[in-house]
This record gives sequence, C-alpha cells and structure tokens, in this order.
Amino acid sequence: MKRGFYTIMSAQFFSSLADNALFVAAVELLRTGGAPEWQRAALVPMFALFYVVLAPFVGAFADAQPKGRVMFISNGIKVVGCLMMLFGSHPLVSYAVVGLGAAAYSPAKYGILTELLPASQLVKANGWIEGLTIASIILGVLLGGQLVGPVVAPWLLSIDLPWIDTCIDTPPESAISALILFYLIAAWFNTRIPHTGVEMRPMRQDPQCSIFANALALLPDFRNCNRRLWHDKLGQISLATTTLFWGVSGNLRYIVLAWAGAALGYSTTQASALVGVVAIGTAVGALVASVRMRLDGATRVIPLGIAMGLLVILMNFIGNVWLAVPFLIVLGALGGFLVVPMNALLQHRGHNLMGAGRSIAVQNFNEQACILGLGALYALSTKLGLSAFGAISVFGVVVAGSMWLIRYWHQHNCKQHPQEVEHLLRIAQHDAHH
Repeated sequence: MKRGFYTIMSAQFFSSLADNALFVAAVELLRTGGAPEWQRAALVPMFALFYVVLAPFVGAFADAQPKGRVMFISNGIKVVGCLMMLFGSHPLVSYAVVGLGAAAYSPAKYGILTELLPASQLVKANGWIEGLTIASIILGVLLGGQLVGPVVAPWLLSIDLPWIDTCIDTPPESAISALILFYLIAAWFNTRIPHTGVEMRPMRQDPQCSIFANALALLPDFRNCNRRLWHDKLGQISLATTTLFWGVSGNLRYIVLAWAGAALGYSTTQASALVGVVAIGTAVGALVASVRMRLDGATRVIPLGIAMGLLVILMNFIGNVWLAVPFLIVLGALGGFLVVPMNALLQHRGHNLMGAGRSIAVQNFNEQACILGLGALYALSTKLGLSAFGAISVFGVVVAGSMWLIRYWHQHNCKQHPQEVEHLLRIAQHDAHH
C-alpha cells in the first residue's frame, strides 16, 4: 500500500471514533434531558438527512477539490455541530449538522482510494478501511459509554478553566466537549494527505447564474449518474446489497442499545459495550473478506445477507449476556464478510461509469435514504408503542426477504443477459489482476 493510504486510515479512524462516541453521548443527552424515546431513535435518521439532501452536490464537490481538503472542511463542520449541541441547539438539529459534515466527508474518503490505488488493491484497501472503521466504531461506542459513565464523567466535569464559565454541567456535555479534540486530530491528519495527481473535475460555474442556480444545475447530472449505476447489471446488485446492509446496520446500532435495555436491563454505558461486540464481529468478517475474496467473485456472498436477516430475528430469544456476546459477534462477522467485496465491486463499477466522487455520492444517497426511511419507520413505530423486540422482528424479516429478492434479481440477470454480465465480470477479473 502507498504511504498516503495510512494517512487516510489515520484520519478516518479518529473522525469515525468521534462520530460513534458522539452518538452515545447524544443518546444520553436526550435521555437525561427527559426527551421521549422516539427522539432518541430519531438520532439515526437525522444523521442521515443531509446525506440524502446533499447527495447531488457533495460528490461533484469532492471531485472538484483535493480530497484531503474536502475531508478537512468536513471535520470542521462536525466541530460546529458539537458546539451547537453544547450551547443550546436541540440535539437532533445539532446531530443533523454533524451528519452534514459526514455527508461531505464520505465521497472524499472512499473516492480517494480509487485515485490512489489500482483496482487490484481495492478489495484489500476496502477491507482495511472497513476493518479500521469498525475498530473505531467499537472503541468509539465504548469511549462514548465511558465518557458519560460514573467513572470518567465526574473527572471531566472537575476540570475547570479559570475565569471562563463553559456552561458544561452534565456528563453528556463533558463528553461532547472532549470529543471535539478527536475531530481536531482527524483534521490535522487531513492536512497530511498527499495529492494523488488525478485531474480535478470542476463543478459547473456559470457566472451569469446565481450560486443556487449553479447548484440546481448539478441535479440532472446526479440523476443520470444514479440511473447509470442502477441500470448496470453488476452495479445494481452491489448497490442494492450495500444499500440494504447499511440501512439496517445504521439503525441496528440504536436497536441494540434499546434491546440491551429491554432484554438485559442495561444502562447506556453497559449497552454501548454490546454495540461494540457487533462491531468486533464485523471487523473480523471484513478483514477475512479482504484476504479471501476477489472482485470478480463478490456476488457469491449474497446468501450471507439472507442468513444475517434470519439471525437478527433470533435476537428476540436471547436473554443472557453470555449467549448474546458470541451471537452478536457472528452476526457482525456475516455483515462484514458481505459488505467488503460488494462495496469494492460497487466502487469499481462506479469509478468506471462516472468517477469516484460522483459514484460514492450516489452510493451514499441510496444507503442513507434507506437508513433515513427505516430509521423514520422505527422512530414512528416507537412513538406508536412498538417494542424493541417487535422492531427487531420487522428488521430481520425485511433483511432476509430483501436479500432473497436481490439474489433472485442477480440470477435473473445472469439468465436474461448472460453476455453482458459475463463481460462485466471479465472486466472486474482483469482489473483485479492488474
């Protein structure tokens, strides 16, 4: 791997670490503030909101600027969201601003991989990035749980700045203020990311039009990119799989917190450890996939998605933490092994069809729209009285059924368009070896 890859990994680690710790802190901030359960569940779709709204623009922005600079700006936006949360804005609104920073960050983070590395290293690079991201999820969720817990929080609250009243009086607020430091570390690593030498693709700028009009002019391009990826016989399968995976796993993070509270009577600090357990399994699955899987064999992992959905339903029958831990590790491992090769295949097809930044923006739009839709459904269901056990059952059925349909879709493509599918697989195989 090139040296710049490890700088990207370091920046991604600290930014993702802070994102996941902030989620736990925001949940606790709402809980201690007396907010209803549905508002805590709504944190997940609020984070996804700007991914969906700004998807037509962030991809073009990432392709028009050096990606290290885009990532630096994005971390700055996340810091603004943290400060809003500390100084009076509603946590849901503030967390949406953090999501805005993440939405701008993602096309640059993944897009730079296709600029820096050859296609033959994409699966391996995705395995390392996803594995490190999952490690940051594990440590981030655990960090967030400890920052709001009874040991670390009092120590943070005891730190005083002379002659300055910070208005930081609760454990969640002290946790959020500490996490700003991690975003600043990530921003420093962003400044060290090398230029890849790839030619930038300028955003459309008509001097006779307003900024708003120039922005709207990007919509047809984004719509065309979205259509091209959904019509590609391999792109559509990998996009459908990753969209469903992230839609469910994005919401599963909160569902595990709610399930641990309902089934095991855990506090936020205790329940956050179980979210980390799922992430451990995902990291293992991702790393194994990066070693064992090749780009041209990515579609063979689709049946694992069906198994993952069925395992989600089985969570309802677990009431013992010693059984829950290995079960959650296996569940996470299936997801990690599924998503790495499919993500690499999607990046490969997208890069060939439209460019890295635009491709990742299309991917983010679909994945985050799924998170937004499923998260809104879960929050609404919670408001109407659905238990965590009921939500888990619904999610499991949706995953297993949808993955079965995706598998049928791919088999249909292979039967109805064998020459096209075979040609695309040959391209993937050729690029994977070169």
